[in-house]
Amino acid sequence: MATVELRFSALPEHVRTARLVAAAVARRAGVDEAVLDEVRLAVGEACSRAVGLHRNGGISAPVKVLLIEEEKQFSIEVGDEAPHAVPGERAPGEVPGDAPETEEDEMGLAVISGLVDDVEVSAGEHGGSIRMKWPTAPPATLLA
Repeated sequence: MATVELRFSALPEHVRTARLVAAAVARRAGVDEAVLDEVRLAVGEACSRAVGLHRNGGISAPVKVLLIEEEKQFSIEVGDEAPHAVPGERAPGEVPGDAPETEEDEMGLAVISGLVDDVEVSAGEHGGSIRMKWPTAPPATLLA
């Protein structure tokens, strides 16, 4: 299992770099060429979401992206360190649906879910992550 770890400051201009790195590593891992655009878009959306959460929360920690090559699958995990409300709980004085980023956040997750068949979203008070998985083809053998 090979893993590439990418960390970047929560600035929108770094999202493009994350997308390019993810596509290059996915191609090398054996992800179907026809799916690479979806990989790029999904990673861009996940990284943009993480950048937005960090910037809105005043968090200086970097956004973390793990690119993991496993047998027969390739996965990307985008992590943030923004505190997320535990489902069913609200901060004191918070009105349901009051946070302006909630709608944008849900839209971003919907886009990712539309692009990737296998998505896991986790969130808690110490941050969250989006893990996306794609199947890979075995490496082609060279014929003499």
